[in-house]
Amino acid sequence: MPTQRAHVLPVVAVMGVAGTGKSTVGGLLAARLGVACADGDDFHPPANVARMSAGTPLTDEDRGPWLEAVGRWARGRAGLGGVVGCSALKREYRDRLRTAAPELVFLHLTGDRELIGRRMARREGHFMPTALLDSQFAILQPLEPDEAGVTVPVTEGPGEVVERAVRALRALTRPPR
Repeated sequence: MPTQRAHVLPVVAVMGVAGTGKSTVGGLLAARLGVACADGDDFHPPANVARMSAGTPLTDEDRGPWLEAVGRWARGRAGLGGVVGCSALKREYRDRLRTAAPELVFLHLTGDRELIGRRMARREGHFMPTALLDSQFAILQPLEPDEAGVTVPVTEGPGEVVERAVRALRALTRPPR
């Protein structure tokens, strides 16, 4: 009798520019999958939060300790599954995360500048000002074909975005027969 291989839940990094709903979608996705969730914003050192709050974009050097912390969390969830929000705007950032957690899968939330700007303008109490959105779009490098991940637009409400994400992630991570 053939043995069935247990399906291991992936660790998913919900990526995209500020205002795409990484925290909201990430939380809903984690609940739907029954896995732990972490918000990438919580991994930023206080100096990074202060820079962004002041309207200063982070440099690659600023992001280094943050990416390391997110990568450690993702590595710790290997085999257990998890969801972490992390902008991961550049390929090199995603490569660093995959070095720490090789099985990491990305969910890229996308939307145009106008839509995301409107969403950010309605947010209250977040340290990331709308003024930094253009710098985020300027450095954004979408997922490449050789990267494990899926892209989902955020033109619908969070519930529909999560449903699309779950379908796409299941197709991507389905165990071989």
